[in-house]
Amino acid sequence: MINDRDRKSLLAINLGLGINILLAVIKTVFGILGYSPALLAEGINSTSDVAYYIAASIFVRLANKPADSEHPYGHRQMESIASVVIGSFIVVTAVAVFWDAVGKIWDMVDGLDNSNGSHPFALWVALGTVAIKIFLTWYIRNLGRETQSPVVDALAYDHRNDLFSASAASIGIFLGQRGLPWVDPLAGAFVAFLIMRTGIFVLRESSADLMGVVPARDLAERIATLLKDVQGVQQLEELQAHRFGPHIVINLTIGIDGALSVREGDDISNCVEETLIREIPQVRRVHVHYHPAEKRRGNMTIDDILVESHFPSLYQQEYYE
Repeated sequence: MINDRDRKSLLAINLGLGINILLAVIKTVFGILGYSPALLAEGINSTSDVAYYIAASIFVRLANKPADSEHPYGHRQMESIASVVIGSFIVVTAVAVFWDAVGKIWDMVDGLDNSNGSHPFALWVALGTVAIKIFLTWYIRNLGRETQSPVVDALAYDHRNDLFSASAASIGIFLGQRGLPWVDPLAGAFVAFLIMRTGIFVLRESSADLMGVVPARDLAERIATLLKDVQGVQQLEELQAHRFGPHIVINLTIGIDGALSVREGDDISNCVEETLIREIPQVRRVHVHYHPAEKRRGNMTIDDILVESHFPSLYQQEYYE
């Protein structure tokens, strides 16, 4: 069964895939017929988008597979792998756009490019692309906030890149029709740097997911605050966590009254587990170890807990609501 989160993720992919197929055909055809190199480059960019949208769709469907004996936490890391694929395509696109811009500038310097401007309809196609990408950037970004999916977030960044690229193409076509063809490749080179920056950001974030990086201090403070309201928990002594795709797995050690029975201690640990899973949506599983509270420890600070737990306390990004 596909849950609501996966349904929204697939909606983001399928919507982008369908629109990019349409844009790839329109921009390529009118780029050729309208003698517009900028619009033709946009058509090639949309064609490459289609390729990795198909790859993203495959990975998201694989991520929906249930847990098994070899993957006890499920297959959600497939989403991060898909995000890496998208980030790689974005970087490649940036290099291609920059190389194309440099080639056009070189041709102009050598006098090989004597462009007299494109057909007026090419500008309307480019401006239509800008309008479509504005909507997709806004809509897919909202879906990304709802799903907390690295794939959807990466797609939102890609739509934003397409918005920048289409805007630069529109400016280049407009000024090229008015006798300033050099603006087109110059704008393309600038957009390439913006696209490259986004691609590196997507790769960094998705790689952090795959490496199991967690929001140490923020998460530790959230957990410590929640445990203060759990009856029977006297101390939080050790805290470790790791990422698994969009999920977080927590291991912690608490101190309780040593006079309690094993069953009473088990009830407290179950309450801790239920509280953390209920209050922090990204937490998938909690492993609780308990033993008699040590008076000599007193009230440990978050920094003490992080140091004793070897918890990477410098990573600050939040992964929970």
